[in-house]
Amino acid sequence: MFQNILYIIGKKTIDFIYSLGDFTIFQIKVFFLMFKPPFRINNLFEQIKFMGYGSLGVIFLTSFFTGLVEAVQLYQGFHKFGVEDFMGYTIFLSIVKELGPVFAALMVVSRGISAYAAELGSMRVTEQIDALEVMAVDSKHYLIVPRILATIISMPLLILFFDAVANFSAYLISTVSLGVNEYKYLDTIRQYGEFKDINQSIIKGLVFGYIISAIGTYIGYYTKGGAKGVGLSTTRAVVISSIAVFMSDYILSTIFLILNW
Repeated sequence: MFQNILYIIGKKTIDFIYSLGDFTIFQIKVFFLMFKPPFRINNLFEQIKFMGYGSLGVIFLTSFFTGLVEAVQLYQGFHKFGVEDFMGYTIFLSIVKELGPVFAALMVVSRGISAYAAELGSMRVTEQIDALEVMAVDSKHYLIVPRILATIISMPLLILFFDAVANFSAYLISTVSLGVNEYKYLDTIRQYGEFKDINQSIIKGLVFGYIISAIGTYIGYYTKGGAKGVGLSTTRAVVISSIAVFMSDYILSTIFLILNW
């Protein structure tokens, strides 16, 4: 039995290394295709509309209630020590640095990346991708590049939108419902907040946008197994992308801490 366990662990490790290598090679090819004509601008804007504009609704609802919950929960702790006036900066910092980037990325994964994986997977199993190759159209250039670029462009903007709405809802409930002094709430943000805090949101947005789109399109592009395979690919894309968001968030946060930035 012990030998079987070692075999399973070894096989999974080797399979993971092979998959990681294939993924890396795939992304290198896609990277160089980004600078190769023809540049399908209309296709890019169509994907930006889907990924960016189409995600505003779910981002708005998520951010609005995130701000409300953040304010209510922090108020309970701050009120015990009589320091409610410092809630503003604490809420601002936690949303801008962590909650905004991570929650926005997860919402994009659940709505957009799952759609990418399902769409590309359906095209693969119905041989539409093969048809593109037969017509001498580079399927990676036509299908993958616009989706990755659209997500990279949209993600930072969606995160900034999330940050703004979440901070506004937190300010609203703190000053109107919880009785926090509105001047002191904003003054702590003006006094201690820095522009580099927002820069972290933008950088995380760019990184998250690339990672989740690269994973989703790769898994969808290599789907196999018919309709069942499309469902499995969609599930894998969402799960792996979500895990990648948390992993990359930790790595980026550690780097920012080391650099004191």
